[in-house]
Amino acid sequence: MNSESVDFEEPIRVLLHEIEILMQTPHTEKRKKTISELRERLESVRSEVYENLTAWQRVLVARHPGRPNTLDYVSRLFSNFTELHGDRAFGDDHAIVCGLADYRGESIVVVGHQKGGGDTKEKIFRNFGYAKPEGYRKAIRVMKFAEKFGRPIISLVDTPAAYPGIESEERGVAQAIAYNLREMAMLTVPILVVVTGEGGSGGALGLAIGDRILMQEYAIYSVIPPEGCAAILWRDASQKAAAAEALKISAKQLFDFGIIDEIVPEPKGAAHADPAAAAQMLDHSLGREFDKLIRGDPDLRLDNRYEKFRRMGNFGLEGLESAESDPSVEDN
Repeated sequence: MNSESVDFEEPIRVLLHEIEILMQTPHTEKRKKTISELRERLESVRSEVYENLTAWQRVLVARHPGRPNTLDYVSRLFSNFTELHGDRAFGDDHAIVCGLADYRGESIVVVGHQKGGGDTKEKIFRNFGYAKPEGYRKAIRVMKFAEKFGRPIISLVDTPAAYPGIESEERGVAQAIAYNLREMAMLTVPILVVVTGEGGSGGALGLAIGDRILMQEYAIYSVIPPEGCAAILWRDASQKAAAAEALKISAKQLFDFGIIDEIVPEPKGAAHADPAAAAQMLDHSLGREFDKLIRGDPDLRLDNRYEKFRRMGNFGLEGLESAESDPSVEDN
């Protein structure tokens, strides 16, 4: 497990510490038995903790500093990765990485948010995953390159939001995201999207228009971070836990709403507990969807992509069409 953990993981951390201490003692039958018992207890505690997470605890897991990021998955899932830089207009944004790679014998393009790992300098270099306009323009430039050469696109989403600073607004972050939404909807190549950590607001959507939307089990996806929601609705950011509950941000809830297409399972204790296993699980789901998409009809794929996003947000409208066509039905 990653050395960093969140508060509710304290029982897990205690057991891991006990196992670590015992591993440094001389080999005996008693030591072997005790370690085995502790590992069994560890698995039980992990299952208990992660089966009963609150919405806010899921937010903390999605933000865990040890959670695998885009470049972690790139190194484990793809080969021959070559990063491409710059938007050809302003500069390069290190919060979004783009490049060419090979996956399952196919030449592809990979785009994704990059928060940085546990190193503070790396996080600052990546702007903590808060992308600026040039990041989104770089991404769509590379995706249009993919379309030109018939390369499928895999997009990995993990960002708190688009960068809200003055320079970001001055360079047109809203226009950059809106442009990506429109252009990604019309790209003729297959697009697979995976929400791997935080799927925050328009910053996530700028890379999240695709044919199939996958989401890791302990990732989150929402129209606004819980703190921002609480500040707007209650004028009190400390109400973030209540906001997280109200936002319906979990993979299960979003799958039930039809926002995502598949939940990708994670190892016990979430992806940060075993990044290698998390990558294998992601590869299993991603590869299956990838093989289906690359064999599909391009025209049908575009129609399905359009209808997929048009259907979102129709909750509570069942029966509205029949009500409008029946003059005997009173207005509510």
